[in-house]
Amino acid sequence: MSEPLYRDPATPLDARVHDLLARMTLREKVGQLNQRMYGWDAYRRTSGGEFELTEALYAETERFAGLGALYGLQRADAWSGVRHGDGPGAEDGAALAELVQRHVVERSRLGIPALLVEEVPHGLMALDGTVLPVNLAVGATWDPELYERAAAHAAAELRARGGHVALVSALDIARDPRWGRTEECFGEDPHLAARLTEALVRGMQGTGHEYFAADKAAVVLKHFAGQGATVGGRNSSESELGPRELHEIHLPAARAGVRAGAAAVMAAYNEVDGMPCSGNRALLTELLRDTWEFDGLVMADGLAVDRLARITGDKVSAGALALGSGVDLSLWDEGFTHLEEAVERGLVEEPVLDAAVARVLRLKFRLGLFDGQHATPPAPNGGGELSKELARAAVTLLDNKGLLPIPATVSRIAVIGPQAATTAHQLGDYTAPQRPGTGGSVLDGLRRFAPSGVDIRHARGCALTGDDLSGIPEAVAAAAASDVAVLVLGGSSARTTDTEFDANGAALKAVSEMTCGEGVDLADLRLGPAQYRLLDAVAATGTPTAVVLIQGRPHVVPDTAGALLTAWYPGPWGGEAIAEVLLGLAEPTGRLPVSVPRSAAQLPVYYNHKDTEYGGYVDESAEPRHSFGHGLSYTSFAYGTPRLTDGTLTDRTPTVTVEVTNTGDRYGRTVVQVYLRRLITSIWPRTLELCAFEGVGLEPGERRTVVLPLAMTEARTDSAEIRVAESARAALGAVPIVLDVRGVRA
Repeated sequence: MSEPLYRDPATPLDARVHDLLARMTLREKVGQLNQRMYGWDAYRRTSGGEFELTEALYAETERFAGLGALYGLQRADAWSGVRHGDGPGAEDGAALAELVQRHVVERSRLGIPALLVEEVPHGLMALDGTVLPVNLAVGATWDPELYERAAAHAAAELRARGGHVALVSALDIARDPRWGRTEECFGEDPHLAARLTEALVRGMQGTGHEYFAADKAAVVLKHFAGQGATVGGRNSSESELGPRELHEIHLPAARAGVRAGAAAVMAAYNEVDGMPCSGNRALLTELLRDTWEFDGLVMADGLAVDRLARITGDKVSAGALALGSGVDLSLWDEGFTHLEEAVERGLVEEPVLDAAVARVLRLKFRLGLFDGQHATPPAPNGGGELSKELARAAVTLLDNKGLLPIPATVSRIAVIGPQAATTAHQLGDYTAPQRPGTGGSVLDGLRRFAPSGVDIRHARGCALTGDDLSGIPEAVAAAAASDVAVLVLGGSSARTTDTEFDANGAALKAVSEMTCGEGVDLADLRLGPAQYRLLDAVAATGTPTAVVLIQGRPHVVPDTAGALLTAWYPGPWGGEAIAEVLLGLAEPTGRLPVSVPRSAAQLPVYYNHKDTEYGGYVDESAEPRHSFGHGLSYTSFAYGTPRLTDGTLTDRTPTVTVEVTNTGDRYGRTVVQVYLRRLITSIWPRTLELCAFEGVGLEPGERRTVVLPLAMTEARTDSAEIRVAESARAALGAVPIVLDVRGVRA
């Protein structure tokens, strides 16, 4: 008897999908759309150290005669409770994945394997996975090529552990830094986010191939759409967005990811115009599939389908609403388990269900799961160095009164602050437990890289949260006895076993020193009160002080120090990267991906607001303390007059050409930023719009001509695209464009 057509690797992919789908029962089809289990409930370690599968997994595969997808088999953190010793590590993660996959295939009548889905927010969230700097730090690099390499490494680690699908935050735009998930955003600007999203997709998936390479993973871009604009910066709240704001600010990154070939997107929790994204047909079908011609998967966020019962009245109809709106794959919901009933009751048509199943099967074929699903590539090397390179590129010098780099003549350095001697708070949310000795703190880095003979003393001073001032006298004594003080302040997204979790893994309330992360939203942007007292006390000693911020969102810090820099959450090796910048062994090359407000009372604060004559506040400036794109260097740069090509949007992409010269006495990297201000438009324009950028590294005295293609029409609807194109064409013709080419801002 010949093999079924879908088993033949030489058969065209669509024919394989069609053949397999035609053989499936309704029950089996529904099973392919369900992703019910928490992966850590699928296994346990025996007393002999081996893995065995659980009754929970047996029951789940029995329920639908197989398994569509399994979430978080490798996940380890405080929520899952998985730690070193009881979870899968680098040495046995692939074996566990193979054990699960073999079971799934054996229990499936047609031998259909499961998608193994993992969190890869900033590196693979698994024991021994390489932790990268968080997205906000990636945004600060303004370096898509570097991020593409990091994304490729993360995908290779995932596949080496037997995983297939990577859940990656990329689409949220940071419009209110009170939101605890600001650290997961690339920044406040749609163009910057779009370029980094493209790099993410290229790095993780590769380009131009129907089937994935063995070391490439399918990307689920999250969250679609508008989640970064929730009211009050509160997690999962509503988003009050008009169509134009949605298309101009919150959709360009998604559009860029779709064009780059992203395998999937995740529908967000928030609502858009009264309808939650997981039930929003206008968003998921009419825009994403019909207009953008996206043919990949749409996954719901955790338990989001069941939330639709608030609208429909019960979970059966909630599942039908989500499926009919465009969701293909659930995440932990009950609603999708009732799709067979929903079809029988006429709540959803079976061809709609078939289309979703076909998309799931197609991804499985593209990943090669039917053609040697147990084969895994070798684990890649060099993750730590790559993480440190990203961290180094993200360090952003916001203010420098001549203190940095720390002079080589300095003989005594005091390293002070709650972030000075720890790596735990450098990691960000969605991070697996780290083995002791992984990475290094700022104190470790200064002790490693400072010249021989430099006396480095340390005092914690205070905690990240609370108002305990008992440690400040010791810190003051250390600062007073030193030539330079390095004061390391900030926040933390570190979860502990004391954290109370919601059913979807979000923190229900902040515990210990947790000040950021999913579910940890702030009404204010101030640091813990003791940190300000520590800053004032150290500055009062008269010792030149450099403040380093390790944080997941912009915090309000007064300009009282001799230098101020931010590294966001730079990952395990971020402390060493910061030390290299402080000592002048590396250049500060980061630029702000978000505006830094003076206080939360100013919010919203972002550079690309509408071009109206804003009135100032009577009691405070309306301008941010530091603007989007800002960042200083240890050298200086000069820019020539920018020249605009006379091309039109129909003939070729217009470009800006500018000469950049390093006028200082040391190597440096600047980021040429091109901003467009529209002069004549059919709608009220924004003050400025970033439309191109490029990093340029120059030796002292070196000059380079930089040519930047302009991007001005991303992710509008068809009608809006025409209007924008017409106005831009007019501006490129007889009407001059105001272009702000920015590198270093004084």
